[in-house]
Amino acid sequence: MQIIPVIDVMGGVVVHAKKGRRDSYRPLQTPLCEGATPRAVIDGLLGLHAFKTVYIADLDALTGQGNHRVLLAGLQRDYPGLRFWVDQGLDAPVGRAVPVIGSESLGGEGLDALHCPDGGFILSLDFMGERLLGPVSLLDEPDRWPETVIIMSLSRVGANAGPDFRRLEEFRSRRPDKRIIAAGGVRDAADLQRLDGLGIGGVLLASALHSGALEPAVLRGYG
Repeated sequence: MQIIPVIDVMGGVVVHAKKGRRDSYRPLQTPLCEGATPRAVIDGLLGLHAFKTVYIADLDALTGQGNHRVLLAGLQRDYPGLRFWVDQGLDAPVGRAVPVIGSESLGGEGLDALHCPDGGFILSLDFMGERLLGPVSLLDEPDRWPETVIIMSLSRVGANAGPDFRRLEEFRSRRPDKRIIAAGGVRDAADLQRLDGLGIGGVLLASALHSGALEPAVLRGYG
């Protein structure tokens, strides 16, 4: 199971995401680094563990307030050994970044709105509580999903509430051919062990990394 740190960028700085309430996000404060610039946060995360992939959510692009394309291009140049998964809605991907398309960004056309080649993107099914954000028809066409699918529980992000194990197990059982990525709620090593036992392919993490709940020795046990 791969551990993938998450960076939420708004107005050029990394913010602390909590429960999907973007209007209340504030600049990240973390013992891993000074300041909240994306480069400082990435350096702090790499000092904690040799992560191979970083997930970046461009919140300005997702909310129609501009974008961070220049920043994203610079990060790829400065960290050539890192793979970046980037959620910036339906904007064209930057450089070698792997586009993450969230269901909340898709309109009535669903996957027909995408211009990515088959397998050229990661699908994020974004849930707020029990409600899927975006076209519900996505749930009825799993054969069109790419190989990697994120199950995003926004109401659990930064809430220290634990992952939505029931939903994750349901999707893992429904589509064992897909690589399921868990997002939202991971608290500690016990949560990671349980997710690994379910056959989850990866976990998106932020709060548990910055709080110190997951020590380097724990992280070394995963990809």
